[in-house]
Amino acid sequence: MTRTLAVAKKELQQLRRDRLTLAMMALLPLMQLLLFGWAINTDVRNIPTVIYDQDRSRESRELVRALENTGFYRIAGHVESYVEIESAMKRGLARAALVVPAKHAGNLTTGKTAALQLVVDGSDPITVGSATSTLAALVAARSQQLVLGRLRKSGAAIVAEPIKLETNTWYNPELRTAVYVVPGLVGVILTMTMVMLTAMGIARERERGTLEQLIVSPLRRPELVVGKILPYVVIGYVQMTLILLAGRLAFGVPIIGSLGLLYLLAFVFISANLALGLFFSTQAKTQQQAMQMSFFFMLPNILLSGFMFPFEGMPRGAQVLAQALPLTHFLRIVRGIALRGATFSDVAAELVWLAGILVTLITVTSLRFRKKLA
Repeated sequence: MTRTLAVAKKELQQLRRDRLTLAMMALLPLMQLLLFGWAINTDVRNIPTVIYDQDRSRESRELVRALENTGFYRIAGHVESYVEIESAMKRGLARAALVVPAKHAGNLTTGKTAALQLVVDGSDPITVGSATSTLAALVAARSQQLVLGRLRKSGAAIVAEPIKLETNTWYNPELRTAVYVVPGLVGVILTMTMVMLTAMGIARERERGTLEQLIVSPLRRPELVVGKILPYVVIGYVQMTLILLAGRLAFGVPIIGSLGLLYLLAFVFISANLALGLFFSTQAKTQQQAMQMSFFFMLPNILLSGFMFPFEGMPRGAQVLAQALPLTHFLRIVRGIALRGATFSDVAAELVWLAGILVTLITVTSLRFRKKLA
């Protein structure tokens, strides 16, 4: 028993010397509890919605105001055609569209059934359910008000339904979860493996004593950083290919857009994750510390990026924080290209974000790396 206690005492002394591990043990649970408890919300609110109002009447404007007042929809703009609706969805500016047909107000006045159409982006089944149910409840309430008003005026039973809602689901009409999840898994798996592979890069060199070879080499710091990243890019492309192929064969997940464009843009995403892992490696003294940093990054990156929970449901502050994560932008790229057939111009804004994150990480990592032994 005495020897067991001696070993336990020795282990505690070693942990006490490892300040990074102690800090993560104390701060990690608290930070994750506060962050996720504040940011994660399964209720889909502020759904970006465009309005295609062909009636342009007082009744249609009142309907749009009532829609926005529910808090579940955020009016992202007005469009003039279905082509513009498709463009807004491909660019990620809208997840739903309300179409008010011509003669909407006239049909309500004459007692005929006035139709409304809700176009939703089926590539996100969670958003589809929330958008459809909320608007259906709103339409039902307005229909009931109209029925009661007509009953008070005529005193007769009203047979016709005042307002009828038609839902049109694009891109994933069957609402299959695999269609939504598999493209997102491309980004998640690449993040997990790429960050972890390079996170232990310089730390491994330091532990093995081979860091001296890098110190005496004529390499400049940016050259060393880029050289550390490039070999793993090939590994990332192999993983990406396997995931897409397995998703197609096993789950029937389609790729509507350009596969070449997806692979081209994936280079920036893979490089950004490798640069992030290399940055962790420059901070850590051991491979164990580098691994701990990687795990610390994984959970926020997955939960705040929109992979598991609706991005629109998070508080504004959490959305701003998520914009600094490479996975947030790559999820929009891969789902946009694979499921909605987005083109380069549709995802150009996300590419700018990814490129900015990559340049920042390479710059910071290059400055952090010191060509000398710690």
